[in-house]
Amino acid sequence: MDIQDLLRQLHTEGTSKIVMPVADGLGGLPLEPGGKTELETASVPNLDKLAQQGVQGASIPVLPGITPGSGPGHLGLFGYDPLKYVIGRGALEATGVGIMLQPNEVAVRCNFCTLGADGKIADRRAGRIPTEESGPLAISLRDISIPGIELVVEPVKEHRFVVVVRGEGLGDNVSDTDPQATGRRPLDPVAGDEASEKTAEAAIEFLNQARRRLKDQPKANFLTMRGFAAKPDLPPYQDVYGLRAAAIASYPMYKGLARLVGMEIVGQATSLEEEIDALEQNWENYDFFFVHFKYTDSTGEDGNFDMKVKRIEELDAMIPRLTALKPDVLIVTGDHSTPAYVKSHSWHPVPVLLVSDRCRPDSCQEFSERQCVCGGLGQFEAKYLMSLALANADRLGKYGA
Repeated sequence: MDIQDLLRQLHTEGTSKIVMPVADGLGGLPLEPGGKTELETASVPNLDKLAQQGVQGASIPVLPGITPGSGPGHLGLFGYDPLKYVIGRGALEATGVGIMLQPNEVAVRCNFCTLGADGKIADRRAGRIPTEESGPLAISLRDISIPGIELVVEPVKEHRFVVVVRGEGLGDNVSDTDPQATGRRPLDPVAGDEASEKTAEAAIEFLNQARRRLKDQPKANFLTMRGFAAKPDLPPYQDVYGLRAAAIASYPMYKGLARLVGMEIVGQATSLEEEIDALEQNWENYDFFFVHFKYTDSTGEDGNFDMKVKRIEELDAMIPRLTALKPDVLIVTGDHSTPAYVKSHSWHPVPVLLVSDRCRPDSCQEFSERQCVCGGLGQFEAKYLMSLALANADRLGKYGA
Protein backbone atom coordinates (compact mmCIF):
# COMPACT_ATOMS: atom_id res chain seq x y z
CA MET A 1 0.00 0.00 0.00
CA ASP A 2 1.43 3.40 -0.93
CA ILE A 3 0.64 6.72 0.73
CA GLN A 4 -2.14 7.58 -1.74
CA ASP A 5 -3.89 4.26 -1.18
CA LEU A 6 -3.86 4.99 2.53
CA LEU A 7 -5.13 8.56 2.14
CA ARG A 8 -7.90 7.37 -0.16
CA GLN A 9 -9.13 5.23 2.75
CA LEU A 10 -8.63 7.80 5.50
CA HIS A 11 -9.72 11.13 4.03
CA THR A 12 -12.88 12.61 5.51
CA GLU A 13 -15.29 15.32 4.48
CA GLY A 14 -14.94 18.79 5.89
CA THR A 15 -15.19 22.50 5.23
CA SER A 16 -11.56 23.41 5.91
CA LYS A 17 -9.49 25.06 3.18
CA ILE A 18 -5.86 24.48 2.21
CA VAL A 19 -3.78 26.98 0.23
CA MET A 20 -0.41 26.01 -1.23
CA PRO A 21 1.52 28.85 -2.89
CA VAL A 22 4.47 27.31 -4.72
CA ALA A 23 7.42 29.55 -5.53
CA ASP A 24 9.02 27.59 -8.35
CA GLY A 25 12.70 26.91 -7.68
CA LEU A 26 12.50 28.58 -4.26
CA GLY A 27 15.55 26.95 -2.68
CA GLY A 28 18.92 28.57 -3.23
CA LEU A 29 22.59 28.70 -2.33
CA PRO A 30 24.94 31.47 -1.20
CA LEU A 31 27.21 32.98 -3.84
CA GLU A 32 30.20 32.57 -1.55
CA PRO A 33 31.02 30.32 1.42
CA GLY A 34 29.27 31.50 4.57
CA GLY A 35 27.01 33.86 2.65
CA LYS A 36 23.24 33.97 2.45
CA THR A 37 20.88 32.31 0.01
CA GLU A 38 18.39 34.28 -2.04
CA LEU A 39 15.63 33.57 0.49
CA GLU A 40 17.88 34.53 3.39
CA THR A 41 18.88 37.75 1.63
CA ALA A 42 15.32 38.80 0.79
CA SER A 43 13.31 41.04 3.11
CA VAL A 44 10.28 38.85 3.89
CA PRO A 45 8.61 40.23 7.04
CA ASN A 46 5.28 38.56 6.29
CA LEU A 47 6.80 35.11 5.78
CA ASP A 48 8.96 35.58 8.87
CA LYS A 49 5.85 36.41 10.89
CA LEU A 50 4.22 33.20 9.65
CA ALA A 51 7.39 31.29 10.55
CA GLN A 52 6.90 32.33 14.17
CA GLN A 53 3.37 30.90 14.10
CA GLY A 54 3.98 27.71 12.15
CA VAL A 55 6.35 24.82 11.64
CA GLN A 56 9.10 24.45 9.07
CA GLY A 57 10.98 21.70 7.33
CA ALA A 58 12.82 20.81 4.15
CA SER A 59 11.28 18.60 1.50
CA ILE A 60 13.20 16.22 -0.75
CA PRO A 61 11.48 16.33 -4.17
CA VAL A 62 12.45 12.84 -5.35
CA LEU A 63 15.30 11.22 -3.41
CA PRO A 64 18.43 12.60 -1.74
CA GLY A 65 20.87 13.84 -4.35
CA ILE A 66 18.41 13.56 -7.26
CA THR A 67 17.76 16.77 -9.20
CA PRO A 68 14.08 16.94 -10.26
CA GLY A 69 12.49 18.42 -13.32
CA SER A 70 9.42 20.60 -12.85
CA GLY A 71 7.06 17.68 -13.43
CA PRO A 72 8.46 15.37 -10.73
CA GLY A 73 8.91 18.35 -8.41
CA HIS A 74 5.24 19.28 -8.58
CA LEU A 75 4.00 15.69 -8.55
CA GLY A 76 5.74 15.21 -5.22
CA LEU A 77 4.06 18.32 -3.80
CA PHE A 78 0.72 16.99 -4.96
CA GLY A 79 1.35 13.68 -3.16
CA TYR A 80 2.15 11.54 -6.20
CA ASP A 81 5.30 9.43 -5.99
CA PRO A 82 7.43 10.87 -8.81
CA LEU A 83 9.19 7.52 -9.22
CA LYS A 84 5.88 5.73 -9.76
CA TYR A 85 4.12 8.37 -11.87
CA VAL A 86 6.40 9.55 -14.64
CA ILE A 87 5.05 12.34 -16.85
CA GLY A 88 7.02 13.65 -19.78
CA ARG A 89 7.37 17.37 -20.25
CA GLY A 90 5.56 17.19 -23.57
CA ALA A 91 2.38 15.88 -21.97
CA LEU A 92 2.46 18.73 -19.45
CA GLU A 93 2.89 21.39 -22.12
CA ALA A 94 0.20 19.90 -24.37
CA THR A 95 -2.35 19.62 -21.59
CA GLY A 96 -1.46 23.12 -20.43
CA VAL A 97 -2.57 24.61 -23.75
CA GLY A 98 -5.75 22.54 -23.80
CA ILE A 99 -4.68 19.51 -25.85
CA MET A 100 -6.01 16.38 -24.19
CA LEU A 101 -3.73 13.64 -25.48
CA GLN A 102 -5.18 10.52 -27.08
CA PRO A 103 -3.64 7.01 -27.11
CA ASN A 104 -2.16 7.44 -30.61
CA GLU A 105 -0.36 10.69 -29.84
CA VAL A 106 3.04 11.73 -28.50
CA ALA A 107 3.65 15.29 -27.32
CA VAL A 108 7.00 17.07 -27.32
CA ARG A 109 7.93 20.26 -25.49
CA CYS A 110 10.04 22.41 -27.83
CA ASN A 111 12.29 25.38 -27.11
CA PHE A 112 13.33 27.92 -29.68
CA CYS A 113 17.10 28.39 -29.45
CA THR A 114 19.83 30.47 -31.06
CA LEU A 115 22.52 28.73 -33.08
CA GLY A 116 25.84 30.44 -33.75
CA ALA A 117 27.52 30.43 -37.16
CA ASP A 118 29.36 27.27 -36.06
CA GLY A 119 26.07 25.41 -35.58
CA LYS A 120 26.48 25.30 -31.81
CA ILE A 121 23.88 26.58 -29.36
CA ALA A 122 24.61 30.15 -28.30
CA ASP A 123 21.38 30.59 -26.29
CA ARG A 124 19.20 27.67 -25.22
CA ARG A 125 16.12 29.90 -24.87
CA ALA A 126 16.60 32.30 -27.81
CA GLY A 127 17.06 35.19 -25.40
CA ARG A 128 13.74 34.30 -23.74
CA ILE A 129 12.11 35.62 -26.88
CA PRO A 130 8.76 37.26 -26.00
CA THR A 131 5.56 35.39 -26.76
CA GLU A 132 4.40 37.94 -29.31
CA GLU A 133 7.49 37.08 -31.39
CA SER A 134 7.68 33.35 -30.75
CA GLY A 135 3.97 32.62 -31.26
CA PRO A 136 3.92 33.47 -35.00
CA LEU A 137 7.11 31.48 -35.51
CA ALA A 138 5.58 28.41 -33.90
CA ILE A 139 2.43 28.81 -35.98
CA SER A 140 4.55 29.03 -39.15
CA LEU A 141 5.82 25.51 -38.44
CA ARG A 142 2.30 24.14 -38.84
CA ASP A 143 3.01 23.93 -42.58
CA ILE A 144 5.59 21.20 -42.05
CA SER A 145 4.41 17.99 -43.68
CA ILE A 146 5.56 14.45 -42.84
CA PRO A 147 4.07 11.48 -44.74
CA GLY A 148 1.92 9.23 -42.55
CA ILE A 149 2.04 11.67 -39.64
CA GLU A 150 -0.37 14.37 -38.48
CA LEU A 151 1.20 17.28 -36.61
CA VAL A 152 -0.27 19.74 -34.15
CA VAL A 153 1.89 22.77 -33.30
CA GLU A 154 0.80 25.18 -30.56
CA PRO A 155 2.61 28.20 -29.09
CA VAL A 156 3.03 28.10 -25.32
CA LYS A 157 4.89 31.06 -23.82
CA GLU A 158 8.13 32.89 -24.54
CA HIS A 159 10.56 30.42 -26.16
CA ARG A 160 8.33 27.40 -25.58
CA PHE A 161 5.93 25.64 -27.90
CA VAL A 162 4.53 22.15 -28.16
CA VAL A 163 4.36 19.64 -31.00
CA VAL A 164 1.97 16.70 -30.95
CA VAL A 165 2.81 13.84 -33.28
CA ARG A 166 -0.28 11.83 -34.21
CA GLY A 167 -0.32 8.45 -35.97
CA GLU A 168 -0.27 4.69 -35.51
CA GLY A 169 2.67 2.92 -33.90
CA LEU A 170 4.19 5.84 -32.00
CA GLY A 171 6.20 5.23 -28.85
CA ASP A 172 7.47 7.97 -26.55
CA ASN A 173 10.88 6.54 -25.64
CA VAL A 174 12.88 9.12 -27.59
CA SER A 175 15.87 11.07 -26.27
CA ASP A 176 15.92 14.85 -25.88
CA THR A 177 17.82 16.98 -28.38
CA ASP A 178 18.73 19.73 -25.88
CA PRO A 179 22.33 19.17 -24.67
CA GLN A 180 21.50 21.33 -21.59
CA ALA A 181 24.51 23.56 -22.25
CA THR A 182 25.60 26.31 -24.61
CA GLY A 183 28.57 25.83 -26.90
CA ARG A 184 27.36 22.39 -27.98
CA ARG A 185 25.49 21.22 -31.04
CA PRO A 186 21.87 20.07 -30.70
CA LEU A 187 21.59 16.33 -30.28
CA ASP A 188 19.72 13.95 -32.54
CA PRO A 189 16.46 12.39 -31.31
CA VAL A 190 17.23 8.72 -30.77
CA ALA A 191 14.65 5.98 -30.22
CA GLY A 192 15.16 4.01 -27.03
CA ASP A 193 13.21 1.03 -28.30
CA GLU A 194 11.78 -0.36 -31.51
CA ALA A 195 8.28 0.94 -30.72
CA SER A 196 9.59 4.52 -30.71
CA GLU A 197 11.57 4.45 -33.97
CA LYS A 198 8.72 5.95 -36.00
CA THR A 199 8.45 8.83 -33.52
CA ALA A 200 12.20 9.50 -33.70
CA GLU A 201 12.10 9.49 -37.51
CA ALA A 202 9.22 11.99 -37.48
CA ALA A 203 11.14 14.21 -35.04
CA ILE A 204 14.23 14.18 -37.24
CA GLU A 205 12.21 15.22 -40.27
CA PHE A 206 10.44 17.95 -38.31
CA LEU A 207 13.79 19.33 -37.16
CA ASN A 208 15.22 19.24 -40.67
CA GLN A 209 12.31 21.18 -42.13
CA ALA A 210 12.21 23.60 -39.20
CA ARG A 211 15.91 24.37 -39.56
CA ARG A 212 15.40 25.48 -43.15
CA ARG A 213 12.40 27.64 -42.24
CA LEU A 214 14.05 29.32 -39.24
CA LYS A 215 17.61 29.77 -40.50
CA ASP A 216 17.29 33.51 -41.16
CA GLN A 217 15.68 34.39 -37.82
CA PRO A 218 17.87 36.67 -35.65
CA LYS A 219 17.01 34.95 -32.35
CA ALA A 220 15.01 31.77 -32.85
CA ASN A 221 16.90 30.18 -35.73
CA PHE A 222 16.41 26.60 -34.51
CA LEU A 223 14.73 24.54 -31.81
CA THR A 224 15.33 21.73 -29.38
CA MET A 225 12.92 18.96 -28.37
CA ARG A 226 12.43 17.70 -24.82
CA GLY A 227 10.17 15.34 -22.94
CA PHE A 228 8.59 13.06 -25.57
CA ALA A 229 5.50 11.82 -23.78
CA ALA A 230 2.34 9.81 -24.35
CA LYS A 231 -0.86 10.23 -22.35
CA PRO A 232 -0.26 9.52 -18.62
CA ASP A 233 -2.72 7.86 -16.24
CA LEU A 234 -3.01 9.49 -12.81
CA PRO A 235 -5.57 8.94 -10.02
CA PRO A 236 -7.67 12.12 -9.66
CA TYR A 237 -7.21 14.49 -6.73
CA GLN A 238 -10.76 14.32 -5.46
CA ASP A 239 -10.71 10.53 -5.44
CA VAL A 240 -7.46 10.33 -3.49
CA TYR A 241 -7.85 13.26 -1.11
CA GLY A 242 -11.55 14.10 -1.13
CA LEU A 243 -10.74 17.69 -2.11
CA ARG A 244 -12.26 20.00 -4.69
CA ALA A 245 -8.96 21.32 -6.01
CA ALA A 246 -8.25 24.46 -8.00
CA ALA A 247 -5.06 25.49 -9.77
CA ILE A 248 -4.05 29.10 -10.41
CA ALA A 249 -1.04 29.54 -12.67
CA SER A 250 0.15 31.78 -15.47
CA TYR A 251 2.39 29.27 -17.28
CA PRO A 252 0.64 26.58 -19.35
CA MET A 253 2.86 23.72 -18.25
CA TYR A 254 1.74 24.02 -14.63
CA LYS A 255 -1.87 24.25 -15.69
CA GLY A 256 -1.27 21.06 -17.65
CA LEU A 257 0.10 19.19 -14.66
CA ALA A 258 -2.79 20.39 -12.52
CA ARG A 259 -5.30 19.21 -15.13
CA LEU A 260 -3.65 15.79 -15.31
CA VAL A 261 -4.22 15.24 -11.58
CA GLY A 262 -7.81 16.45 -11.78
CA MET A 263 -7.57 20.04 -10.58
CA GLU A 264 -9.74 22.70 -12.17
CA ILE A 265 -7.98 25.69 -13.71
CA VAL A 266 -9.41 28.99 -12.49
CA GLY A 267 -8.62 32.50 -13.65
CA GLN A 268 -6.59 33.80 -16.59
CA ALA A 269 -3.79 35.32 -14.53
CA THR A 270 -0.63 36.73 -16.07
CA SER A 271 0.89 38.02 -12.82
CA LEU A 272 1.07 37.03 -9.16
CA GLU A 273 -1.32 39.83 -8.23
CA GLU A 274 -3.89 38.51 -10.72
CA GLU A 275 -3.39 35.01 -9.33
CA ILE A 276 -4.35 36.24 -5.86
CA ASP A 277 -7.34 38.00 -7.45
CA ALA A 278 -8.45 34.64 -8.86
CA LEU A 279 -7.94 32.98 -5.48
CA GLU A 280 -10.16 35.56 -3.77
CA GLN A 281 -12.83 35.32 -6.48
CA ASN A 282 -13.03 31.51 -6.25
CA TRP A 283 -12.59 31.13 -2.50
CA GLU A 284 -16.02 29.65 -1.82
CA ASN A 285 -15.90 27.07 -4.60
CA TYR A 286 -12.92 24.87 -3.68
CA ASP A 287 -11.21 23.15 -0.74
CA PHE A 288 -7.62 23.20 -2.03
CA PHE A 289 -5.79 25.91 -3.97
CA PHE A 290 -2.46 25.46 -5.74
CA VAL A 291 -1.04 28.91 -6.60
CA HIS A 292 2.04 28.83 -8.82
CA PHE A 293 4.70 31.58 -8.98
CA LYS A 294 7.18 31.00 -11.80
CA TYR A 295 9.73 33.77 -11.64
CA THR A 296 11.76 32.57 -8.67
CA ASP A 297 12.77 29.72 -10.97
CA SER A 298 13.53 31.61 -14.18
CA THR A 299 15.66 34.20 -12.38
CA GLY A 300 17.60 31.39 -10.73
CA GLU A 301 18.16 29.71 -14.10
CA ASP A 302 19.43 33.01 -15.45
CA GLY A 303 21.95 33.20 -12.61
CA ASN A 304 20.40 36.49 -11.49
CA PHE A 305 20.73 36.34 -7.70
CA ASP A 306 19.49 39.88 -7.07
CA MET A 307 16.44 39.49 -9.27
CA LYS A 308 15.50 36.21 -7.60
CA VAL A 309 15.69 38.04 -4.26
CA LYS A 310 13.26 40.65 -5.62
CA ARG A 311 10.89 37.97 -6.86
CA ILE A 312 10.84 36.37 -3.41
CA GLU A 313 10.03 39.78 -1.96
CA GLU A 314 7.15 40.10 -4.43
CA LEU A 315 5.75 36.83 -3.09
CA ASP A 316 6.11 38.06 0.49
CA ALA A 317 4.17 41.22 -0.35
CA MET A 318 1.18 39.09 -1.38
CA ILE A 319 1.08 37.08 1.86
CA PRO A 320 -1.29 39.46 3.73
CA ARG A 321 -3.91 38.91 1.03
CA LEU A 322 -3.61 35.16 1.57
CA THR A 323 -3.83 35.31 5.34
CA ALA A 324 -6.81 37.71 5.13
CA LEU A 325 -8.79 34.79 3.66
CA LYS A 326 -8.09 32.82 6.85
CA PRO A 327 -7.15 29.48 5.28
CA ASP A 328 -7.18 26.59 7.73
CA VAL A 329 -3.84 25.42 6.35
CA LEU A 330 -1.29 27.57 4.53
CA ILE A 331 1.78 25.90 3.05
CA VAL A 332 4.50 27.99 1.41
CA THR A 333 7.14 26.03 -0.46
CA GLY A 334 8.75 25.32 -3.84
CA ASP A 335 8.87 22.37 -6.19
CA HIS A 336 12.68 22.22 -6.22
CA SER A 337 15.71 24.43 -5.67
CA THR A 338 17.09 26.64 -8.46
CA PRO A 339 20.12 28.42 -7.02
CA ALA A 340 21.37 31.36 -9.06
CA TYR A 341 24.83 30.06 -8.17
CA VAL A 342 24.38 26.96 -10.34
CA LYS A 343 21.95 28.49 -12.89
CA SER A 344 19.79 25.34 -12.96
CA HIS A 345 17.60 23.07 -10.91
CA SER A 346 19.48 21.35 -8.09
CA TRP A 347 19.06 18.45 -5.69
CA HIS A 348 19.01 20.58 -2.54
CA PRO A 349 16.04 20.15 -0.17
CA VAL A 350 13.34 22.80 -0.47
CA PRO A 351 12.11 25.10 2.32
CA VAL A 352 8.60 24.31 3.60
CA LEU A 353 6.51 26.48 5.92
CA LEU A 354 3.19 25.12 7.25
CA VAL A 355 0.79 27.19 9.33
CA SER A 356 -2.44 25.94 10.91
CA ASP A 357 -4.15 26.06 14.27
CA ARG A 358 -3.30 22.37 14.66
CA CYS A 359 0.41 22.51 13.89
CA ARG A 360 3.03 22.24 16.60
CA PRO A 361 5.06 25.46 16.24
CA ASP A 362 8.82 25.14 16.37
CA SER A 363 11.42 27.67 17.50
CA CYS A 364 12.13 29.06 14.03
CA GLN A 365 11.88 32.84 13.84
CA GLU A 366 12.33 33.36 10.09
CA PHE A 367 11.65 31.52 6.86
CA SER A 368 14.99 30.42 5.44
CA GLU A 369 17.00 27.38 4.43
CA ARG A 370 19.04 27.46 7.66
CA GLN A 371 15.91 27.63 9.79
CA CYS A 372 14.07 24.99 7.78
CA VAL A 373 16.69 22.30 8.39
CA CYS A 374 16.18 22.90 12.13
CA GLY A 375 12.37 23.02 11.94
CA GLY A 376 9.84 20.70 13.47
CA LEU A 377 8.95 18.96 10.21
CA GLY A 378 12.54 17.88 9.67
CA GLN A 379 13.58 16.64 6.25
CA PHE A 380 10.96 14.54 4.48
CA GLU A 381 10.05 13.34 0.99
CA ALA A 382 7.74 15.80 -0.73
CA LYS A 383 5.17 13.10 -1.47
CA TYR A 384 4.20 13.17 2.22
CA LEU A 385 3.31 16.88 2.20
CA MET A 386 -0.33 16.23 1.28
CA SER A 387 -0.82 13.89 4.25
CA LEU A 388 0.50 16.67 6.50
CA ALA A 389 -1.84 19.14 4.80
CA LEU A 390 -4.88 16.90 5.29
CA ALA A 391 -4.02 16.13 8.90
CA ASN A 392 -3.63 19.82 9.73
CA ALA A 393 -6.94 20.49 7.96
CA ASP A 394 -8.67 17.88 10.13
CA ARG A 395 -9.50 15.84 7.05
CA LEU A 396 -7.94 12.48 7.99
CA GLY A 397 -9.47 9.71 10.02
CA LYS A 398 -7.55 7.35 12.31
CA TYR A 399 -5.59 4.43 10.89
CA GLY A 400 -6.32 1.12 12.53
CA ALA A 401 -8.26 0.19 15.64
